[in-house]
Amino acid sequence: MTQFTDFGLAQPVLRALAEAGYQNPTPIQAQAIPPAMEGRDLCGIAQTGTGKTAAFALPILHRLSLENRRAPRRGCRVLVLSPTRELANQIAESFSDYGRHLPLTNTVVFGGVTIGRQERALAPGVDILVATPGRLIDLVDRRSLTLEGVEILVLDEADQMLDLGFIHALKRIVKMLPQQRQSLFFSATMPKNIAGLADQYLRNPVQVAVTPVATTAERVEQQVIFAHTGAKQALLGHILRDPKIERVLVFTRTKHGADRVVRGLEKSGTAASAIHGNKSQPQRERALAAFKDGSCRVLVATDIAARGIDVEAVSHVVNFDLPNVPESYVHRIGRTARAGANGLAISFCNDEEKAYLRDIERLTRQKVPVAPFPADFTPPSRQEAAEIADSEERRPGPRGQRPGQRPQGQRPGGQRQGRPFGGGRPGEAGRGGRPQEGRPGGRPQEGRPQDGRGERRDTRPASGRPEQNARPDRGSEGRPTQRPGNRPRSGGGEGRAIGWLERSPRS
Repeated sequence: MTQFTDFGLAQPVLRALAEAGYQNPTPIQAQAIPPAMEGRDLCGIAQTGTGKTAAFALPILHRLSLENRRAPRRGCRVLVLSPTRELANQIAESFSDYGRHLPLTNTVVFGGVTIGRQERALAPGVDILVATPGRLIDLVDRRSLTLEGVEILVLDEADQMLDLGFIHALKRIVKMLPQQRQSLFFSATMPKNIAGLADQYLRNPVQVAVTPVATTAERVEQQVIFAHTGAKQALLGHILRDPKIERVLVFTRTKHGADRVVRGLEKSGTAASAIHGNKSQPQRERALAAFKDGSCRVLVATDIAARGIDVEAVSHVVNFDLPNVPESYVHRIGRTARAGANGLAISFCNDEEKAYLRDIERLTRQKVPVAPFPADFTPPSRQEAAEIADSEERRPGPRGQRPGQRPQGQRPGGQRQGRPFGGGRPGEAGRGGRPQEGRPGGRPQEGRPQDGRGERRDTRPASGRPEQNARPDRGSEGRPTQRPGNRPRSGGGEGRAIGWLERSPRS
């Protein structure tokens, strides 16, 4: 198959492809579209940036166009599951683009936004639903969605969907689906243990692997620079002074690490934005939109963006921290050199990360070339870097707090809060709803001093409540603002899965 017209796709789909300027399919599309059009289950593996979304979207649109059937109320005919909000948005946009000439409906649901609007969109039923697992289950639990009419199930980034962060939600979702359905799994990597799990959900599948599993994109030039932890920030700032770097995506392992990198870049005069699981959905959308339109050339992200960003002209990817999951490296550097372009991936590696580098080279079956420091760059010594970091941590803020920390135990507007996500009633302290001192019905908080860092200690004797460790207030840097198992304040069920991924050692 050398052209899309050779597949026998419906004319409205071909018309949309022609308008978008697409004529020749990529290898994954050429091998996956025919069996998918026949209704076969399929597991497709291909490098990032090779058009996997179209490989399942086009045959799905073709099949729906041939069957004049309405979606069930509060239901859908096609369910596409995605691990991140950004990727879910992009998949929904692709279905809208390819199906613009078809009378089909599609919508996307994910956490971090008001659920009521999503419930209203689902009420009459939709042909194609793109969702993150957590919010999907929320909608099912609220009886706003039924999955009894699903004809096709798609897992995009199937390896992550089948990993521990999502597998329990996925098992529950699959039990709600009809036994007779078509299942399509796509990913760039598929570890053996995950592939074995995928076989449980596929019936006599067609295996399509156009490249060896976990192969990096051919047009990405890779480099690794060995630098101690304290030198990474200065090295990144120096590299980004090069005007030839048009658009760069910087990856860190943690959410707080991403924020620290942004502060360091802004201090050195380089504007940057961060995107991670602690950001609200509007913040994430604004940061991504600014990165796409070029008004912000540097985007710092955690691995939630490794699979959810498809931006043209990303010239560089910088791994500020090497990932501790080697498959994530393949997805990260795949954000550049997309659609036939060239790109450069630079990784910083300290002494503790050398084991991660060996795992990456073993997975990709290639050595990452070592690059020296830039000729005009003098790295700070470990002692100098430690002093700079220490001065940043000790820089006084209001009432002796660290930079960026809110006043002790207060929300905007002055309401006290003793715990990030307490369940108190309005007008009561966030910590378990206990009344505050000085308010009607309140009781003095004697014997519970607060120090200058905004930490609260329980000093009551053992005969009372057991003594507990200090809990940092909301906003303190370098510590999680969410207790394990709590749902983010933004209300999204999807946050449960993302939160697990970013709190775990595998994030």
